[in-house]
Amino acid sequence: MTRFFYTLAFYLLLPVFVLRLLWRSRSNPAYRQRLAERFGFVGAPTNQACIWVHSVSVGETIAARPLVERLLHEYPRHTLWITTTTPTGSDTVKRLYGERVRHSYFPYDLPGSVARFLQRVQPELLIVMETEIWPNLYAACQQRHVPLLLLNARLSERSFSRYRKIAGLTRQTLAYINWIGARSQQDADYFQQLGATQEQVSVCGNLKFALQSPEGLQATAHDLKQQWGNRPVVVAGSTHAGEDEILLRVFVRIRQQVPNALLIIVPRHPERFDTVSKLCDDAGLATIRRSSGKPVLPETAILLGDSMGELLLWYAVADVAFIGGSLIPHGGHNPLEAAAFGIPVVSGIHTANFTDIFPPLYAAGGAVQIGDEVALQTQLLAWLQDPAARAQAGANAAAFFAQQQGVLALILQHIRPHIRQSP
Repeated sequence: MTRFFYTLAFYLLLPVFVLRLLWRSRSNPAYRQRLAERFGFVGAPTNQACIWVHSVSVGETIAARPLVERLLHEYPRHTLWITTTTPTGSDTVKRLYGERVRHSYFPYDLPGSVARFLQRVQPELLIVMETEIWPNLYAACQQRHVPLLLLNARLSERSFSRYRKIAGLTRQTLAYINWIGARSQQDADYFQQLGATQEQVSVCGNLKFALQSPEGLQATAHDLKQQWGNRPVVVAGSTHAGEDEILLRVFVRIRQQVPNALLIIVPRHPERFDTVSKLCDDAGLATIRRSSGKPVLPETAILLGDSMGELLLWYAVADVAFIGGSLIPHGGHNPLEAAAFGIPVVSGIHTANFTDIFPPLYAAGGAVQIGDEVALQTQLLAWLQDPAARAQAGANAAAFFAQQQGVLALILQHIRPHIRQSP
C-alpha cells in the first residue's frame, strides 16, 4: 500500500470514524465535543517555540508525566502542546497540568487536518508516546523539518503482524522518524524487521518506571487507612466488562473469611461507573461511590472509585492489588503503579501489552499470575491472611521497581539535541 491509497481509504472511512465518535458520545457526551480539533482547527498559535507531545489516552498521559514535568522545568520559554485522542486523556492532561500546557485533540491523519494543525502550532519537535505510526503526519513533519521521536515504543506480536501486511507503507513511514526509544529488545527487533535502521532504534526501557508519587499522596493514604480502621484493602484497578462480576463473586467469598476486608474497584472507563455500581448492589455488598463524598463506614464492603485521577491514591492505601484487563483478552494494564508503593500484584493471564514488565515482575516475586476465578480467590486470601508473605511480595515488587530507574535520563539525552534553548 502506498500513502496515496492509505489517504484515499482514510477519506472513505472518515464518516465511519465520525459516526463512531457520535455513537460513543451516547455514554460519554465529550466524544461529540470539540470535533473541529480533530480536523486541525485548534486554538490560537503560541507565538513561542513549541514542543508537541502526543499521548493517546490516560495510560500514555500518565506515563509521560515525568518527561513533561522535566521539559517544563528545562525549557520554561517553550510552549508545551499535548494532544490526546480520548476525552479521558484530555481530562487527565487538564488535571495534571492545568494552564501550564496547551491541549487539543490529535488531528486526523489527513493531509488537510495535519497541515492546519502544524501551521497553527508550528512545533519545534514532536514526541509521540508508545506506538502511533501516522503516514501523513510523519511525512508532513519531515517536509517541515520537524524532528520526530517515538518514545516508550512497543509492538505486540499482533501489531507487528498487522504492520507487516502493509510493509511498504510502514517502512516509508518509519524512515521519517529521527529516533525510536524502544521499551525492550524484542520491540527494537520488531521495528528493525519493519524497516527501521539500527541507528534509528535504541533500547531505553519503559518510561513508566519513572513514575513519581505526587507530593503528599502517601500522607493522604496513611490518613485514609487510619480513618478506615486499618482494614485490609484489596484494590482492583482498571477493570473491564467481564472482570467486575468475577471480582465481586470472589470478594463475597473472601468476606466470609476476612469479614472486615474492603474492596476498592476502579473501572477503566468512566461510562461504566453506573453499570459497575449496579453490579455491586446486586451482589448484596454495602457500596459507597467515591463521587458521593460519603465516608467509608465499618459496614462498607466496597468503595467504587468513580473519580478520575485517583488510582495512585488507591494503590497507596492497598494491601493487595489486582490489575485489570488481564482476566479477559484485553492485554492488561500497568502493574508498576502498584509496585512503586510496595504492593504485591495479582494478574490474569492476558498481559500481552506489558510483556516487558509482567514476566520479570513474576520472576522477582512481586506478582503472581492466576488462571481462573478459584486461583484468584486463593491468592488474594493467601496474602490477606499471611502478613509476612504479603510484606515479602510487596518488598520484592518495590525492589524490582527501584532497579529499573534511569530511563528518563537516557531519553532526555536523545531529546535535548533537537530543542533550541530560548534566550
